[in-house]
Amino acid sequence: MLNVGIVGLGYWGPNLLRNLYANSRSDSITICDADQSRINRMLSRYPGLKSTRSFDEIVNDDSIDAVVVATDVSSHYPLAKKALLAGKHVFVEKPFASSVQQAEELVEIAEKNGLVTMVGHTFMFSPPVNKAREIIESGVLGDIQFITSSRVNLGLHQKDVSVIWDLAPHDFSMIFYWLGQEPTHVSAFGHAYVLEGIPDVAFINLEFPSGSIANVQVAWLAPSKLRRTVIVGSRKMLVYDDTEPIEKIKVYDKGVELIEPESFGEYQLSYRTGDILSPKIGTGEPLAAEMEEFLSSIETGGNPKSSGREGLAVVRALEMADSSLKSS
Repeated sequence: MLNVGIVGLGYWGPNLLRNLYANSRSDSITICDADQSRINRMLSRYPGLKSTRSFDEIVNDDSIDAVVVATDVSSHYPLAKKALLAGKHVFVEKPFASSVQQAEELVEIAEKNGLVTMVGHTFMFSPPVNKAREIIESGVLGDIQFITSSRVNLGLHQKDVSVIWDLAPHDFSMIFYWLGQEPTHVSAFGHAYVLEGIPDVAFINLEFPSGSIANVQVAWLAPSKLRRTVIVGSRKMLVYDDTEPIEKIKVYDKGVELIEPESFGEYQLSYRTGDILSPKIGTGEPLAAEMEEFLSSIETGGNPKSSGREGLAVVRALEMADSSLKSS
């Protein structure tokens, strides 16, 4: 049984708290926020919680084993670092940190002291995403040639980070998880249309060691919500649409083959159109699986699949995309 502290009870923190509270591995939970009204709401909802408005009280409490950080991006690094230096395991909401240098330092501190670091890349615990990975690893799709992803909606505009740092971590974490590698090259272009200096639309290109390429579109300016990813393989193609209520994944038996020419200068293409399969997908809340992985990794000494190193890979790609966007 573990004692856990959670800091940040604004937008996402209450969701993490709900799943921590329901997890049998957590014994005592201490909540922390600068806003007392947020604390009071959580205290009325979940009996038995401890509370404080001082993060230092959590850090200095030797009975607390782990800390969950669900605050603004700019505070991820200083809060996580302080908790790690106090000997506590740390879960940090995405993105892991604001720079590669910060993320590398957090990983180094954790590994040096035998502590678990985990990043809130929730989609890595989503049943459809795991089903897509299973299909890719089975070889059904063949060699992955390219991936396109669209994550757009009207809002929510952030004041401290661009749309790349806000939305792209979801797609980056999924694509890296599916391919089992991080990109060697990242480029991006976009624009800030609403808030000056904060890009709200971006188009990001990624190249991978395997030869696969990907394009990720993220935007806070769109007439409707779109969460759609297309994975094109040499044999078949897969579409993952997170907005679909039932059939979130469809595998298309479609493709094109080059037929060897019978004479000089002649070539033919053979197009294949077969069945469309919608596989059965398991159920379960990704956040519950995420919190279970964090707590079980602490108890068993295991390495979570969205560990600090995976978080570092995402931050590295984000930084590359951001740098490309600014230079363009």
